[in-house]
Amino acid sequence: MRPYELTFQLAQRLDEAGVATPGVDARLLVAHALGCDLTDMMMRSVTTDDELRRAEELVERRAQGIPVQHLTGVAYFRYEELAVGPGVFVPRPETEELVSWALATLAMRPVGKRRVVELCAGSGAISRSICRELGGVEVHAVERSADAWPYLVRNLEGCGAELVHGDMADAFPELNGTVDLVVVNPPYVPLGERDALPVEVREHDPHLALFGGEDGLDAVRVVLDVADRLLAPSGWLGIEHAESQNDAIVELLAEHGYQEILDRPDLTGRPRYVTGCRPAVASSAVAGLTRD
Repeated sequence: MRPYELTFQLAQRLDEAGVATPGVDARLLVAHALGCDLTDMMMRSVTTDDELRRAEELVERRAQGIPVQHLTGVAYFRYEELAVGPGVFVPRPETEELVSWALATLAMRPVGKRRVVELCAGSGAISRSICRELGGVEVHAVERSADAWPYLVRNLEGCGAELVHGDMADAFPELNGTVDLVVVNPPYVPLGERDALPVEVREHDPHLALFGGEDGLDAVRVVLDVADRLLAPSGWLGIEHAESQNDAIVELLAEHGYQEILDRPDLTGRPRYVTGCRPAVASSAVAGLTRD
């Protein structure tokens, strides 16, 4: 049997189960069952009963709501192939535009003025992309979850980033007042919206990475306090948010004294992340601090 024939059959099973992307998922799972990538798969045949059984079992588990990334152990983000699995948030394409903004912002700064902190780093998708797509960057990332931590370490291996396993609220005190960009995809889903989430999100993404309290903004408020502490004068902050939260987060940044505040869309044109710049004059909280 040719892989495309098997893929077509299994995609029908996923479509019947209500999977949103049955064709894409079936191709990824068949390739994983055959132990090859998507290009090589088209030159292969399904030659053993074991290969057929593995593919069918993977598709059956996908039909039950298990994310395809948990079944393959891989998530694709921008130009990166990331290790993921149970316990770590699977990066989404919606976050890619936040990374594009961060890269463009950093590229306008000279080398030596490209110090970045990622909060709530999870798999490290944002930090890895920044490290590998732009030179002259100094990247620091913090993650609290013990389950997500091994994925962050694996995905940032060889990137030269400093990683901290702990709470963002008190991370990197030695960097106070010296950071050029803080970027974060925080937990922002309101608790009351839990039951409205797709089953694969609700049941398989870690709740620590999803939910931000009653209004979804608990973690965002902490992010702003941390960014106030870390950012240098004229430093930038970028925060991902839910589609309905743009006005609230714009208001929060204004309350914290940010300038040039903009709400920006994702690849689908939906409001997705807010950016703002700290004033050029240092606040009293960081006055007198000098950069290494």
